[in-house]
Amino acid sequence: MFTFKKDYKENEQLRASFNALAKRTFGLDFEDWYQNGYWRENYIPYSMVCDENVAANVSVNLTDMLMNGEVKRLIQLGTVMTDEAFRGQGLIRGLMEEIEKDYAGKTDGMYLFANDSVLDFYPKFGYRKAAEYQYVKAVQNEGMQGADAQNTAGEEERARKVQASAARQLPMQERAQWDKLEAAIESSVHHERFDMIHNNGLYMFYVTKFMQENVYYDAAHDAYVIAEQEGDTLTLHSVFAPNQIRLDDVIRAFGDTVQNVVLGFTPKDTSGFLAREVYEEDTTLFVKGGVFEDFEEQKLMFPTLAHA
Repeated sequence: MFTFKKDYKENEQLRASFNALAKRTFGLDFEDWYQNGYWRENYIPYSMVCDENVAANVSVNLTDMLMNGEVKRLIQLGTVMTDEAFRGQGLIRGLMEEIEKDYAGKTDGMYLFANDSVLDFYPKFGYRKAAEYQYVKAVQNEGMQGADAQNTAGEEERARKVQASAARQLPMQERAQWDKLEAAIESSVHHERFDMIHNNGLYMFYVTKFMQENVYYDAAHDAYVIAEQEGDTLTLHSVFAPNQIRLDDVIRAFGDTVQNVVLGFTPKDTSGFLAREVYEEDTTLFVKGGVFEDFEEQKLMFPTLAHA
């Protein structure tokens, strides 16, 4: 006999069972996220429980987005999993129905990222496949040495300041460091055309777990940057600063070895960037709701750090 449970993060038995299933399914453990205080009200597991153990789960992540200057109330579904012993019994369908019942008419849209084995499942609930567009650029001639090529004194001065305060790595291993970053997130202006808001817990999920070595500080702009560099390619996931800054200046702060830049978000200013359709193996975006009617036309992408 199955019992439906939701929003039970304070229940130690169910939270431990949820974590155990997440470990077996995805290799993820949410316990440290909870203990550190970042599992907040945005993340709500919907589970079928058998003998006080989670048999299946679909999590609701309340992910408000600032879309072209307007707040859109969105819901992302994730952590979709069923214990091997209970598969084939329609448990996920039942959870999807519970979520529909709770949120129908209360959001601007819903979305999720599905693997290839379930592409026929989500359309039954009104979802459609959607394409995302990622912004990239080549910057061979725009490294830190590029100040000499600038045409104006203002540009030369900007490049000089950036060069003098190159981005330095800030390992995210202690509470004090996490608190400073969260404060920076809170005080930041928006550099994205499609930006997650009201969900610092999801940002902190990444930087306190997988991305502890991927946070940088650019003193020239009082900017925290979450980025990865592999060879000559720089991937910018997020930029948090109290004032608007040019992405070219952020890029220069990472040095003249950077020749290619990939953005993990949709920038406000796309000048100089090429938009390319996102292809990720075994991952398909599904969306539903009127807010997504022109999603592809606008060439948007969900921020990489907004994936739950």
